[in-house]
Amino acid sequence: MPLSIEVGQALASYLEQARPRCACREVFLRHRAPMGGLTRMAIRHVASAAIRRAGITGVCLGSHTFRHTLATDLLRHGASLDEIGEVLRHKDASTTAIYAKVDLTTLRSLAMCWPGGMP
Repeated sequence: MPLSIEVGQALASYLEQARPRCACREVFLRHRAPMGGLTRMAIRHVASAAIRRAGITGVCLGSHTFRHTLATDLLRHGASLDEIGEVLRHKDASTTAIYAKVDLTTLRSLAMCWPGGMP
C-alpha cells in the first residue's frame, strides 16, 4: 500500500530516532524483553485496544478487522476482487471471494428473478 507523506515521515522518524537498536529485521519491536518483533497476539492486542478506544462496537476485535475494512472499502470504490487479492496478498482467489458477499449492488444485478415474481 502506498503511504501518505505524513505516515512515511513518521515511520522514518521512528526508524531513525525511536526504534531500539536491534539485529531484528522487523520494523516494530516489543517494548519488553526479550527484544524482537511483534507476535501475532501482540498485534491483535494493539488492534483490539485501538478499536475499543475508537468506541467501535459490533465487530470482531482484532487486526483482521482492518484488512476486512480495507477490502470492503476498495470493493465499494470499484476495485476488482483480483486487485483486492493482490493488495491483501492472498495466494488463492477463493480467499478474496468472501468479500463478494458485501457488494450487494453487484450481487443484485446477478440474481435471477424469482419464478412467478416480477421481472
